[in-house]
Amino acid sequence: MSKYLSSQRDALSAPALPVSREIREPLKSQGVKQREPLVFFIMRLNLKAVLLVLTVAVVVITLGVYMRCAAFSFSPDLVRPLDRSARQSSSGGETTALHDIECSINQEYTVHCKRDENANEVYVPFSFLRNYFDVSGAVSTNSNEVAKFNWVHSTAKVNLPRGKYDARGVFMYFENYNVEVRDRVKCISAAEGVPVSTQWEKRGYFYPTQIAQFALSHYSKNLTEPAPRVRVLEDGDGNQMEWSTPKTSNMSRIWHHKFNTSVVQFETAPGYEGVISIALNQTLDLLLSVDLLLVTNSSSLMITVQNRDTRHTYSLHYIPADLLLSVQDTNIYYGLGGSALNKWRHITRDLHIDLQKGVMGDKRSPLKIRRSDLEVISIGFLGLGFFDNITLSTSDHLAHFYDAAEWFVHNQDPKTGGWTNPVRRSLNGFAELRPGWISAMGQGHAISVLARAYWHSGGDERYLRAAAAGLQPYRVYSRDGGVLAQFMDKFYWYEEYPTTPPSYVLNGFIYSLLGLYDLNSTAPGKIAREAGKLFAQGMHSLKKMLLLFDTGSGTSYDLRHISLGVAPNLARWDYHATHVNQLLLLATIDSDPLIAQTAERWKGYMFGRRAKHN
Repeated sequence: MSKYLSSQRDALSAPALPVSREIREPLKSQGVKQREPLVFFIMRLNLKAVLLVLTVAVVVITLGVYMRCAAFSFSPDLVRPLDRSARQSSSGGETTALHDIECSINQEYTVHCKRDENANEVYVPFSFLRNYFDVSGAVSTNSNEVAKFNWVHSTAKVNLPRGKYDARGVFMYFENYNVEVRDRVKCISAAEGVPVSTQWEKRGYFYPTQIAQFALSHYSKNLTEPAPRVRVLEDGDGNQMEWSTPKTSNMSRIWHHKFNTSVVQFETAPGYEGVISIALNQTLDLLLSVDLLLVTNSSSLMITVQNRDTRHTYSLHYIPADLLLSVQDTNIYYGLGGSALNKWRHITRDLHIDLQKGVMGDKRSPLKIRRSDLEVISIGFLGLGFFDNITLSTSDHLAHFYDAAEWFVHNQDPKTGGWTNPVRRSLNGFAELRPGWISAMGQGHAISVLARAYWHSGGDERYLRAAAAGLQPYRVYSRDGGVLAQFMDKFYWYEEYPTTPPSYVLNGFIYSLLGLYDLNSTAPGKIAREAGKLFAQGMHSLKKMLLLFDTGSGTSYDLRHISLGVAPNLARWDYHATHVNQLLLLATIDSDPLIAQTAERWKGYMFGRRAKHN
């Protein structure tokens, strides 16, 4: 080891002593070189030279990036966040660029796509795939904020039967139906208690098929939902409210000998200042039920409700007039019918539905009112009349069901036994159906309603007679005003739309069969045998013709491709799901494997399965 290094080591190990300026200067002159800090070195460099070098570097990098990206640009509609321009490789953090490529679709048109050259993959926009393959998709995020794309062929739902179909029980899966909230329902008639349709006529009309679905849905809900919460407000006897009665008005409770109970009589001065009312703050229980008799044209029932979210207040008026629905500012009027005077009527009204239909009106306003936002502020009476048994409840499904059953009893054509449709109906390629046509689906639905009403009521003969008369159109050919058609002059078919030539709509035909089955299961003797014969005849045709509706990837809505010689009328996925649901139900009452096997194959189509090629 040199003396120099040894002396340096000794110096480092010695304690540090203060060194004066006079002592430091000689050290420089002795030639001992010490390492300078880096910052002093940089300060001595030429700053202009550094700036020049940095400028040249920036220019070179910019030109390099520009030349690389010039041949790779996204179309404006595909510009997305940065992660769309590159794909993370599965092996690590390495990224692979995606390049533009035009996809030629059957040499007819092109679609802008992306290509991964390394993986030999081409990525086609889902916006194109959605329409081309009739599929749906959406991005969802789980609880860990991980995104996933969900691809589905059909958003329609298959409802598996709970067991063997029971003609006295739930009708298919109709407990899930809410007919009254549909946009094509103008309102629930206050005079009849059934929906008024705007499906084919904007002014509104009574559509038997829709009325039956309304009834069957409420009948099914009554069997599947918990018992409703009921609050009795006034019954004239044990439950009495403190009514606000102006000095110019009178109210008294009197004994009604026919009903063997007390009822409330009221007489008010003209104008709203004379109204007899009770104040409430009732929420959620929005199903009003009341027995009512109005004596004069100026008499009415008035309900005041408030939207707690917007604080808007509305008045629902039920008046003795031939009026469907009328709206004047925040006053909504429903007519009880011109013949409503001096007759006791049991009225059941869903105040939420009545308000919603009134607010929407004919203009189809986008305003939607949530049921949970509504509060009943008051109930009042004007004019001269009587009332009894006022209740507010969460639901009253059987009341709605029997309102519809009564409509079918009172609105059946006595000559044909049919429930006619009072509007024109046009189906592409077929002769227009004129007002007064009968639908096998409507007949079947109505018979399903009446069969259940007959059983549930304990044997009310009115319902049985109406249901039995409803069988008549099944025996009359469509050209003669019935619903019967014949395929290949051999197989009998019940037409949902009695067109010329026959259209053979599948779902309507099966619904007509269910009505026959229901009557066969509930009616006595001769009527049951007659319904059973028509049901067996229809089931024979269904088994022979069912596969004509199979397209290998879905189903046809009807057989116009055979009747008219045109392209098939493919069923939308919701109608296809209805076909599947109907067959699954029929399979519980008919053991022929054709029905169950076809249902399973058609169910597979909803998940992308297809019939095999040759």
